[in-house]
Order: sequence, then C-alpha cells, then structure tokens
Amino acid sequence: MPTDPEASQSAPAAAAEPYGRVVVRAALWLAFLAPFFYLTYGFANWLASRRDDVGSIVFSWEYNIPFVAWTIVPYWSINLFYGLSLLLNDSRQGVDRLAGRLLTAQIVAVACFILFPLSATFVRPQTTGLPGFMFAVLGGFDKPFNQAPSLHIALLVIIWDHWRHRLGGLLLPLWHGWCFLIGASVLTTWQHHFIDIPTGALLGFFALWLFPRSGELPISDFRLTRDAKARRLARFYALGAVLALAGAVFGASVSAVALFVLWPALALVIVALAYAGAGSKVFQKSADGSVALASRILLLPYRLGARTNIWAWTRDLAAQAAVADGVFLGRFPTASEANGFGTVIDLAAELERPAGATCRWISFPMVDLLQPHAMMQQQAAGALEKARRNGTVLVCCALGFQRSAGVVAEWLVATGRAKTPALAREMLTAAGRPVHLAEAVQRAAS
Repeated sequence: MPTDPEASQSAPAAAAEPYGRVVVRAALWLAFLAPFFYLTYGFANWLASRRDDVGSIVFSWEYNIPFVAWTIVPYWSINLFYGLSLLLNDSRQGVDRLAGRLLTAQIVAVACFILFPLSATFVRPQTTGLPGFMFAVLGGFDKPFNQAPSLHIALLVIIWDHWRHRLGGLLLPLWHGWCFLIGASVLTTWQHHFIDIPTGALLGFFALWLFPRSGELPISDFRLTRDAKARRLARFYALGAVLALAGAVFGASVSAVALFVLWPALALVIVALAYAGAGSKVFQKSADGSVALASRILLLPYRLGARTNIWAWTRDLAAQAAVADGVFLGRFPTASEANGFGTVIDLAAELERPAGATCRWISFPMVDLLQPHAMMQQQAAGALEKARRNGTVLVCCALGFQRSAGVVAEWLVATGRAKTPALAREMLTAAGRPVHLAEAVQRAAS
C-alpha cells in the first residue's frame, strides 16, 4: 500500500542522521545552485537582450497596480529563505529532494526564458533609502526579460511548502502572511506582469510533484508498458495534452487568457505518464485516501473531468448496490454517502477522499481501465473481508463498474460465497449494476 508523500515526512525517524552530514550536503548543493542560478539566469537575459522580437503580455488593468517601494524587502527576502531551507532539513534525502525541486524550477524557467522571452513594460520611479539601494542591486543583474513563468513565484511555492511543514503555532500564520507579501511584491515592485504569477505557481507545484517530500518519486523505475491497451490510453492522453498545448500557444496571440490552458495540458501529460508505465504513483494518493497538495493542484482539471464523467455514467443509477453480507458496490461516494458505511475500500487512484468523510477509509490506488496487479487485488479483497467484520463496507472506484467489481468478485470467490468466477459475475449483475469483469474473471479462472 502506498504511503502519504506528505504525512510520512512528519513521522519520527527511526534513527536521526547526524546534522553535520545534513549541513555538508546542503552546503554542497548551495555551492552548485547559487552560481548555476546567476549563470543561467544571466545567460537568458543576455540572449533576450540581443533579440529585437521580444514581446510582452500585459493586461490593461495592470497599469492600475501601484508601485510600493518598501515591498522590495519581502521580494529580496526569498534569497535568505532559499539558503535557510536547504539547511533546515533532518536528512540528506530531504536536502536532495528540496534541491531537486529548486533545480527543476530553475531549468524549466530558464528554458522558457530562452525559447519564449518576454519583457516587462513598467518603468520604475526613482527610489531612495534602503529600497533604492536594493532596487539598484537588483538592477545590476536582473534585466526586464525573464518573465513567464516567474521563477520568483515558482521558488516561493517550493519554499513556502518546505517551511509550512516545519512551523507551528503563531509562526505558521505569520509565515503564510509573509509569503503572501513576497508573492504580491512581484507586482508592487513592477518586476513582473500578472501572467507570470499563475505560470510560475504551476511550475512550482510541478517541482513539488516531481520531488515529493518523501516516498517514491512519481516516475521512479519508469518502464514503458508493454500492455497494448495502456499504450493506447497513454497516446490518447498525450494527444489531448498536445492539442491543449497548441491551443495555449496559438490562443495566446489572441488573448493571454489562453495560457491558462497550460494547466490542463500538464495534467494530461501526467495522466499519460500513468498509462505509459509510471502507474498510480503519479496521482500521489495515500492509503487513507488523501492526496499530496501538488497532485491536488496539478491534476485538478483532470479530476474535474473525472467527476463529470462519473455524473454522466451514473446519474440514472443507484449510488450503491448491496451484494452480500453487508458488502456494497458503488461509484465514488460523496462524504455523506461514505459516512453511511463503516468502511470504504477505495480503488480509484485518480480521486481524493471527500472532505468530511469520517468513516474508516482504506485506499488501494488502481489506474482506471487497466487490469490491476493480481497481488493488489488480492490484498484489497482481504482487507474487504477483514473490514466486513466491523460493519458495512462500500467497495468503490470511479463508476463502480470495473475495478471495484473485480475486487468484490475476488472476495466472493475467495470466501466461498461464489464457487466460480462466473457465479460471482452473476451475483454482481443481479445486484443491479452494469459491471465489466472480462479481464478479472479470466485471471481468476486461470
């Protein structure tokens, strides 16, 4: 069963690493990341300065944003937190994961600055005092070209997430407030245009997704699947991503709003990776049904589509159907529906446990439309039988047609309630749900 990529980090380590080793690893990363930042950032600026076709993306309302000189202080403060974040870790893996996020944001942002340079159109007024000094230092290396995605915002998302897990009490809301000031400062210092913010945030959450705080990396041990159906579905989602990306790029020439289509394009790329061989890890779903923040944000467009698909297919069906001995089969429940059961066995890798669901929740994330691993299906059937002794059980996937039906069929045969897979199929059909068990039944019969 997968572990929560966010919660498991907070669990006490069995044996704490000597902090000296953590500091050395952090210092080595800083020795690489700092010059890498200035070299690549400056190189992108230099390239853009030599081009005469650098445009800008600015909404008319942005000219009403006031220039607030003192906000250069929170703007600059991210540099301090950048270094401290690497030092504030309890293991070398924690340092490596954070450095991986920072490096990912840097590489992707600079690649965008080189391929699609944009310029800021604001001319800042003269400032004096400490803000004037800080603006002068900033202007010494930062030219008005490296815009979307805002690397400042991407790094802010990464650093905000890093510290929010380590601060508590009054410090936590203060941290959220200061991070808000840092984010707003990219506008009030006239350093960025608005479109740079959502694109930078998207990059930041992508870096968080790619290097979760703990647990497996979403594309670790990736091997291209040999399953023909999985490959076909991977191509389908990849094509959707390409079309969405094309729509964003060409639509931007008409309206900058089209760039928001980059969000669903990235979500479709991630889903394509799941079918291509990465599997359910890309959804970053834990055993209790919760989903990591980065996955929740990045895959929101896909999950909205999945919710719409559930409604379209099941709107005329009962939400759940009784099978045998307190076991029910159904679609993915709402919180109120879930709380009507003692336990929910959740098989939908792509969906998150609904907020407000207080019943016992056990998740075995399986990718939709694909035959699950035999061992996982057997484990889910075993958990079902154990949970049944403590009350009613709902076994669900997105629609309640395939993954959940396969586990219930496995349970029926394993516990002797159905002597053959064919009889299990008949029992499920009699319960009143349209189930699709061809692959599951063939495997169980073999």
